[in-house]
Amino acid sequence: TLQWETLGKQFVEYEQVAPFLIPEDQQRRLLEFLPLFLKAWEQSAGVIVFPNIQLLASEVSKLLTKEIKRNLNGKPAEEALLSLEKLLQKKGEAGDGHLLLKSVYLLSQTDLRTIWNIIGSGLPAALMQCLYLFFTVPLKKTSDDGETSEDDAQTQEMLVKIMLNMYKEEQGVEELLAADKLQSLIIATASLWDHCSHSWKVPTGRVLRTISKAQTKNSIVYLQAVDCIKIAIQQLFTLADTLPACDVCEAASIVLCFVKDSYPVSSALLTEFENNDGYQLLLKILVRCEGLQQNEGDPYLDEILDMLTCLTTCGKTELKVSGNIVHPQLPHFDFERTQSSGMTVKNLQPFQVLQSIFQRSNDQHLCGRILAAIGTIWAWDRVNFFLLEWTLQPINQFTDIIHFKPHPVQVQFFRLVESIVLDLSYVPHEILKKVQYLIKENIVPFCTLTALQCLLSMTQKDLLFSDIFRDSGLLGLLLALLRKEAKILRKSAGTHLPGLKEGTEKELNAVMLKMVAALTARSVRNTVVLKDYGMVPYIKIFLDDECYRSATLSILEQLSVINYEEYMSIIIGALCSSTQWELHLKLDLLKSLLRILESPKSHSAFRTCSGFNGLLSLLSDMEGALQDPPSGQWTAVGQNCILELVFYTLQGITAALHLDPVNSNFFQRNGLFEKMAEDLGSLGCFWTREGRQIPVSLEKKRTFEEFLDAVFCSSEPFPAWLKNSIWILNFLDRMVKGTLHQESYFKERKPEMGEESRDDQEAPQAQEEHPVVFKRPGNKLPASTYMLWGNPEEKLEMRDCTIVHPGAVCVMVRLLPKLYNEGHAQLSQEIQCALVDHIQSLVKSEKSRQVMCESGLLSTIITSCQDAFCNDSHPLHLPLTRVFEKLASQAIEPHVLR
Repeated sequence: TLQWETLGKQFVEYEQVAPFLIPEDQQRRLLEFLPLFLKAWEQSAGVIVFPNIQLLASEVSKLLTKEIKRNLNGKPAEEALLSLEKLLQKKGEAGDGHLLLKSVYLLSQTDLRTIWNIIGSGLPAALMQCLYLFFTVPLKKTSDDGETSEDDAQTQEMLVKIMLNMYKEEQGVEELLAADKLQSLIIATASLWDHCSHSWKVPTGRVLRTISKAQTKNSIVYLQAVDCIKIAIQQLFTLADTLPACDVCEAASIVLCFVKDSYPVSSALLTEFENNDGYQLLLKILVRCEGLQQNEGDPYLDEILDMLTCLTTCGKTELKVSGNIVHPQLPHFDFERTQSSGMTVKNLQPFQVLQSIFQRSNDQHLCGRILAAIGTIWAWDRVNFFLLEWTLQPINQFTDIIHFKPHPVQVQFFRLVESIVLDLSYVPHEILKKVQYLIKENIVPFCTLTALQCLLSMTQKDLLFSDIFRDSGLLGLLLALLRKEAKILRKSAGTHLPGLKEGTEKELNAVMLKMVAALTARSVRNTVVLKDYGMVPYIKIFLDDECYRSATLSILEQLSVINYEEYMSIIIGALCSSTQWELHLKLDLLKSLLRILESPKSHSAFRTCSGFNGLLSLLSDMEGALQDPPSGQWTAVGQNCILELVFYTLQGITAALHLDPVNSNFFQRNGLFEKMAEDLGSLGCFWTREGRQIPVSLEKKRTFEEFLDAVFCSSEPFPAWLKNSIWILNFLDRMVKGTLHQESYFKERKPEMGEESRDDQEAPQAQEEHPVVFKRPGNKLPASTYMLWGNPEEKLEMRDCTIVHPGAVCVMVRLLPKLYNEGHAQLSQEIQCALVDHIQSLVKSEKSRQVMCESGLLSTIITSCQDAFCNDSHPLHLPLTRVFEKLASQAIEPHVLR
């Protein structure tokens, strides 16, 4: 602060004596002061505390202007440039010029009033004259090592920064009008680009763009009076034939900046541009930009495209168009109420340039940027889509040629088409007809695929498209194509034939199925069309291929709406005909079946189509699958997947029995619970060897719920067979209570990213405190993961709930002896006792005991647990007797007791 105060006093002294000094002495005193000023600035970290800074800026700027003029006046261009460089260089006799330049550079970065004082000194015109020389006279000035010196680069940066700070102000631009160098420099960029100083191209562009943004009414009149834009266009037409495309773009972008930026002030330069074939010039330049950049494109090309986009809104009058709205339209679409934001298209000529370039070019970057520009114009105002489409029809015309474009451009184009529906809520019927024709012709499979994905997104938005695409013939077209593909698949029968589709074409088949699924969803009429076409036998062929399966099941599920029997026949038939190892196919079929069984109307069809026997046959096919250790081909499957299949099978049976007395009676009467017990017992996790159970003393005795918690929610080690057995008993327990089929007990979630797969041979284990997680093993398929909620309060509530399926208790009793394992005698006996106690808790109430008697539990206890029931030394004798006594008190028929 003291240093700045001292400087302030010295400058006041200079002000007082300056009027009495001759100019040479004034200049000497000022030049002696400036080094002190710069030193103070450097020592105060760039913070200037100087009360008379505006006056200092004025004095220094005037002196710099004077020196520049003295070195330029009356000299030829090259001599003037050499003299100027000598003035501004850092070392040598002319070091005073560099001192003045650096001082003005620092002062120009302070505040607006200081900038105004610099502008008033005449420096703007002087520096413009300097810039013109630097740009137009390419001197080969190098240092001793052959490179441009660092000092020259610093000098250039200071000059450019001063000009940018002055010319961003309207006053700075107005000061340029006194000289003729502004229009000369603009024309020079358009005519001398290939002969100018290379190191000054970018700085000159920066300066001229800054001036362009600060144009005033006077500057526009000045440029118009000297035909600046007209001459520049004429010169650019010449350059466009000789220069590389990137260089022409750079030069043209400067001229176009003055046209675009001047429009808010005056339309004069735009009119001059249009009257002198400006758009034809840009078209010529852009055509030459084919393949300019393979990846990102030239920045100046992007700038021209952006400015063309902006020029579409530059016009005096609003466009008036009255299109014919083709119906049907989405319910919330109302063109009459479409509000304009003011950013509407008023000038079609620049858009015609964009449209023409897209039609001519196959360059990925160029075409992509034009599509992005169209999206931007639509985003400015919803009305713009209609203004353009009802006049120039760009999207309509682009659809005819889109298959010629690179794949990324095709994707971008159909996203744009999709946005017409999703963002504008408008159905473009004419465009959709052309897209449909494109799909029919299938000239380029990738383009067909992308087009169909676009229509699929629309169909999923609103049910209206189900009617539109049926009436337009798209549904019939897709069914015919799918019939053809199904025949090829049927002929292949697991072999690889030349006609089989791979890659894009296979993906196209998958999207066709998804499209048919979307068209039939919630549309009985479209489902009837599919059935009337005789497509059901062909659609089910696609079940075998996993990439087609999800959509195929969606179609068949929709078929169930009009014919449950046909759906059940297909699904049950597919389940029964699937091979022993097609576990994921069975899982997908079972999940579909569960969705349909949510409707009680489907239960009868399930029964009549042998659904119960079909599901039980799945359990039979898994004989030995949960053996520990696994054997044979089951070692490659993984026990988690087996358990998941067992769960969905039991879940399907439970869903079919739910609140259906006829199905429940059928299942009980035909001995299917006994069959279920037999099939579950043969899975491999239950003991099947003959021999007596050796009693052991139990150190601890846990309840069935405690076993569940220990297996599912703790790290306590259990043998795999026991974990799997408890899983199945837990399934049966939920089946007893009629809740197994209810999805509310399970929460589907995605596996954590990066989560390591579990050992395929391990039974499911808990990962959190109370949820139990089981999932398909490994990462072979994107399997769903399910979370079984084990809320203690929920368990307590369920313990006293009504027995819904008493036959499932009989299954648990039949499995009771098979829980014994000689290798784990104590653990086996503990779980057996826990299960008997749990069964006893299920028959607490009089009603539950009566239901269990009627289901034949007494006979099941005697026949299945005869060894334990008749041997009073057996560890299960006493608990089984208690259960028997409770049930016997409810026995109505004497023969039951006998």
